[in-house]
Amino acid sequence: MGVQTIVPNLWFDTQALEAAEDWVSVFSTRIGAESRPKSEIVNVSRYPTDVFDGAKKAGDVLTVDFTIEGQRFTAINGGPEFKFDEAVSFLVNCESQEEIDELWEKLGAGGEHGPCGWLKDKYGLSWQIVPAEIEQLMLGGPDEEGKKRAFTAMMQMKKIDVAELRRAYEGK
Repeated sequence: MGVQTIVPNLWFDTQALEAAEDWVSVFSTRIGAESRPKSEIVNVSRYPTDVFDGAKKAGDVLTVDFTIEGQRFTAINGGPEFKFDEAVSFLVNCESQEEIDELWEKLGAGGEHGPCGWLKDKYGLSWQIVPAEIEQLMLGGPDEEGKKRAFTAMMQMKKIDVAELRRAYEGK
């Protein structure tokens, strides 16, 4: 694989390494992780000198390069100026209800569970934990009424219940 040309860069005050280690751990142990691309910390760089009037000291973590299932990310400890919000989220397609349940629990620990499969982790980053078949059930399936029913059902959920979405799509 060539160089990834677009790399999400996530801004933290001081938690870049902690967050990267947590996320790598979650995805390294995810159901089916052995058949997915590797999740790992690739590099940790440190501030070479004190900066920002001493707010960041020489030796403090500056950036963390890591991968989650082969997707490269960089996390930077840039200071308290910027926070995550729902305008950016990461969508995770899951092959089973067990995967949804697992990621919902692990990524949501210490954070907030929202509607329609959305959650914020303890770092404030938004994730969408959805079944891979959501496109069939709500976007690309042939049954227009079924798609409407599935969408209406999803709008009532926090964590996505795949069986319930299927029942709604099928009109049961």
